[in-house]
Amino acid sequence: MSLRSVTSDQWKSGVAAWLGWTFDGLDMHLYTLVYAPFVAQLLGVQSTLDPSVGRYASLIQGGFLFGWAIGGAFFGRVGDVLGRSRTLSLTVLTYALFTGLSCLAHAWWHLLAFRFLAALGIGGEWAVGASLLAETWPRRWRPWLAAVLQTGVNVGILLAVVANLSMSSIVATEPRWIFVVGILPALLVFWIRRAVPEPDEWHEAKRAAIGEPPRIRDLFRGEVRSVTLLVILVCAVALSAHWAFMFWHQLAFKNLPDVVGQSAAAKNAWGTKLLALIIIASTVGNFVAAALARAIGYKRAIAAMCFGYFVSMCWVYGTPRAHAELFWWLALPGLFQGVFALFTMYLPPLFPTLLRTTGAGFCYNIGRVFSAAGVVFFGLFQRLGDYRLTLLWAGCLFLPAALFALLLPDLRDANDKAVA
Repeated sequence: MSLRSVTSDQWKSGVAAWLGWTFDGLDMHLYTLVYAPFVAQLLGVQSTLDPSVGRYASLIQGGFLFGWAIGGAFFGRVGDVLGRSRTLSLTVLTYALFTGLSCLAHAWWHLLAFRFLAALGIGGEWAVGASLLAETWPRRWRPWLAAVLQTGVNVGILLAVVANLSMSSIVATEPRWIFVVGILPALLVFWIRRAVPEPDEWHEAKRAAIGEPPRIRDLFRGEVRSVTLLVILVCAVALSAHWAFMFWHQLAFKNLPDVVGQSAAAKNAWGTKLLALIIIASTVGNFVAAALARAIGYKRAIAAMCFGYFVSMCWVYGTPRAHAELFWWLALPGLFQGVFALFTMYLPPLFPTLLRTTGAGFCYNIGRVFSAAGVVFFGLFQRLGDYRLTLLWAGCLFLPAALFALLLPDLRDANDKAVA
């Protein structure tokens, strides 16, 4: 099947989901670029090395991840009841509004509240966008769709990097203004509501379920229960390790002996370059993961990528490294972040149609509750200044994630067994 056979509605749903994820990535990572100086400013301390900065920054990030989980479950349910296209618009509007409002924070708990509310939309958009594509595009496209969709997140993060670079003179003194950029995705809502129809599969399921729609508790009944519990387990462990890396690798790098004495502008530049390197590597990893899924199946590809993430974290943080050496090695864990692209197309079809966004959103995003706790835990109990050991121990969580992934169900289609 070639791209010429893709219909106009399929293209529209694909573009809508990709743009939703792109702006997800933008609004998600604006905070990671400026959290140290902004939190220090909100706390009224002079240095980003003050222990309170890491402590409160981790609490804010933990609140963000917790909101992501709640939003995934809430908007996932809304997506099954109200429709994919309508709910996609609501999620984009939510994260755009509250990311923009983050610039008005004048205390650390203000920022915590705004990041929590923005995360509701970001968590919901994942499940709705994934289900929209799963129900409109042919199954044989799933692995490559997953790679392309996850690439949207990476493009969004690179847009955050570009915004940070272009506003560097402003951000160096007033980091809060970076969040104004996060309002832009709200413009996408007008196009989605006008151009993107609800999937036929959803309409048919709604007609067939009149009087007996499935409920959230059905995720924990019958054959669906074992799938629900196992997916939660894999996502919880993998996401806890991943977000520990994404949040703490910047502070680990900036606290290296040969970096810690550099100016605030120089540290900001390092943070930008680090994120750009990791995201470029992650983009490549998305397509590596897709190729693995085509060759050996989803669950084995997920296991292989988690194991690679574990090995790369041990290699990168197993021994102290100078910043010039560490910088390039950080591309390695970035590459294995491609594992998260696979969940995009793998999870929704595991659940019945009217439990699809509920199941995918709940199971994937409930893992963020554990990852939120993990970020806060590592922030409170890391050895002062030694973020390397924090990251090393966090990376070890990918090993059990790889083992649990082998217990996941196969996802096979009679007409395309290669994407099992």
